[in-house]
Amino acid sequence: MIEKTLGQVLNETAEKYPDNEALVYLNGPRYTYKQFKEIVDKVAKGLIKLGVKKGEHVAVWAYNVPEWVILQFATAKVGAVLVTVNTYYKANELEYLLKQSDTKFLFLVDKFKDVSYIETLYKIMPEIKENKKSEKFPYFEKAVYLGTKKFDGLLNFDDVINMGKDVKDEKLHSIEKSLKCHDVVNMQYTSGTTGFPKGVMLTHYNIINNAYWVGKYIGLSNKDRMCIPVPFFHCFGCVLSTLNCVIYGATMVPIEIFDAEKVLKAVDKEKCTALQGVPTMFIRELNHPDFKKYDLSSLRTGIMAGAPCPIEVMRRVMDDMHAKEITIAYGLTEASPVITMTKRDDDIQKRVETVGKPLPHIDVKIIDPKTGNELPPNVPGELISRGYNTMKGYYKMPEATADAIKNGWLHSKDLAVMDEDGYIKILGRIDDMIIRGGENVYPREIEEFLYTHPKIKDVAVVGVPHSEYGEEVAAFIQLKEGMKANIDEIKQYCKENIARYKIPKYIFFINEWPMTASGKIQKFKLREIAKEKIGRK
Repeated sequence: MIEKTLGQVLNETAEKYPDNEALVYLNGPRYTYKQFKEIVDKVAKGLIKLGVKKGEHVAVWAYNVPEWVILQFATAKVGAVLVTVNTYYKANELEYLLKQSDTKFLFLVDKFKDVSYIETLYKIMPEIKENKKSEKFPYFEKAVYLGTKKFDGLLNFDDVINMGKDVKDEKLHSIEKSLKCHDVVNMQYTSGTTGFPKGVMLTHYNIINNAYWVGKYIGLSNKDRMCIPVPFFHCFGCVLSTLNCVIYGATMVPIEIFDAEKVLKAVDKEKCTALQGVPTMFIRELNHPDFKKYDLSSLRTGIMAGAPCPIEVMRRVMDDMHAKEITIAYGLTEASPVITMTKRDDDIQKRVETVGKPLPHIDVKIIDPKTGNELPPNVPGELISRGYNTMKGYYKMPEATADAIKNGWLHSKDLAVMDEDGYIKILGRIDDMIIRGGENVYPREIEEFLYTHPKIKDVAVVGVPHSEYGEEVAAFIQLKEGMKANIDEIKQYCKENIARYKIPKYIFFINEWPMTASGKIQKFKLREIAKEKIGRK
């Protein structure tokens, strides 16, 4: 196990591989590890001058800009806690997060898609325009704009760098030496599909060791170049991607905002050897009309996570994208995030049907959610885990923490099954399980089956209320480009292949999925859509 801080890891990598490229953007900038460490140290000294102290919370509200990665390591070097803000947040969510997290400083871009971040900040904190304290946000001190435009009441990123010129190196080094690997370094807010989002407190020890083992599983080294289209505010971006690269001296090649063609271009131009993404991202890349234009032969490995991967997609990623060693990872933010993972040499069935085995130093059990008793192989139950990767807790939420971690075991609320060899299959959320007339129906099983239909590109299965059976099965289907199908055709295909109680009663064709910022299909929204459509009928 690695007992170091993020700052120590960066210092060592910069010393070991000073001329290796660390951070590369297609249209600039480009930093070697020596240059990356230098800019991180300049920003860290600026944070000291700004008044950021050990244990204080610094939030970043931005898509994958270079400053995000710089701040990830600069805040860690001064002992601050980086609070990651979902790029899709609007006024109410931002207000909740800044208050609940006791954020002192906020770094932000001007806008994302159709939302002006600056106007949103002014809306919830109008006093900031005139450099006044807000009573609503007693901890808040200053916002910093990540750019050169001037906004009332905001500093610019360059101002922070210039402020640091007065701070001596010795001051920064003495702060770095005072930090411990079990200090909290990162706080991420869970998506909060039920109740309010919770701030997950992760330590240097949690995320460095998780990134180290994940890197080991994908065979990462200082020769690798990783394309990162997943958002930094999520563990996938800032642990399994940026931190992972820094540990091994690999090159980070981020995509600011996901765009399938930009990913293909980056892999081709920068000769990336690793590619991260959720299945939806890979599907969009594979189906891009100019896919064949790009040379992806440099690809070797990477991680697919966040949702089940259809076997056809996995085949094409391995063959057409050349990523023969692509892996599948499963976990939760509360677990830093990875609990289980497939290996590079696992066969294709293992990679699409399972999420692999627990990583080293992590224990996993499948239990009966009602009794808490451990279940034998091949019996579905709740997945629980324990190990170095378990979060410190939810910020200022002792009851929620006690509900999530019992006797050292983190309860995932995920329904899973483990076979005799220790491979784990995720069947969905415990809340997602459909109980139809006393029969347990697992959405994942029906989704996997429907993916075998030659016309189906993507599918999501949810349960909807039913007066007679309690719940009924509803399937949302996205057809492949140029394909046509009707409900009877899909139902007939089901009748010939699966048990009657598993056949979807309701089938809806859909063009666009309701998605989270991290690329997952929002099933609770699909349930609402299904209920509304059924009601209309």
